[in-house]
Amino acid sequence: MEDTEAGTTVREYRTEELAEAAGIPVRTLRFYRERKLLPPPRREGRIAWYDEHHLARLRTIAALLERGHTLGGIAELTAAFENGRDVGQLGELLGIGWSEETPVRLTPEALADYFEGEVTPENLAASLDLGYLATDGDEIVHVSRRLLDVSSALVREGVPLSAVLETGRRVRAHADAMAALFTELISAHLPQDALPRLRPLAKSVVEAELSMAMDRLLASAQDPSS
Repeated sequence: MEDTEAGTTVREYRTEELAEAAGIPVRTLRFYRERKLLPPPRREGRIAWYDEHHLARLRTIAALLERGHTLGGIAELTAAFENGRDVGQLGELLGIGWSEETPVRLTPEALADYFEGEVTPENLAASLDLGYLATDGDEIVHVSRRLLDVSSALVREGVPLSAVLETGRRVRAHADAMAALFTELISAHLPQDALPRLRPLAKSVVEAELSMAMDRLLASAQDPSS
């Protein structure tokens, strides 16, 4: 056990204790350390001390292996997670405090279940870069429940996740332009503090215009003369 500055007690494990808690042989634990799948332990003389974060990582590795990931692939995913933005950086990047969206906390294995076979280092890096995902300790945070549900539904229908993410990048550029148009309209005619109150009107305009645009595209596709 180790006392933290906040006065809470953190459970710590020796090598053998951690291996037992994770249900793996000690040699497997050491192999994971050699492959850099685990962060370094705390050293006290010749004794290596591990904590709950190491145990969570071992359980994640086991879960991802069960889902068909290779150790090499897990190592690449782990590197992408560790190099990703954390929750604080994500809010700063997007300039939001989650806004009206509901963030979703996920374990790495839960994310793999949402996008079966599509959680690759490349897609993970793209999601982190877009700001769809951030890291918070051993958890992943998706910025929006709605975006998570839509993107996973598209992947289940057969659309590659890489294509979904690229389309998301392009949609964001158009969304930024539409938000700027509405903001300019309100700022030109009303006090600045009216913007939050009238925000739902902007959403209604976008939804209506998108709906009519889809109608036009579908009608055009069904018109034999087009």
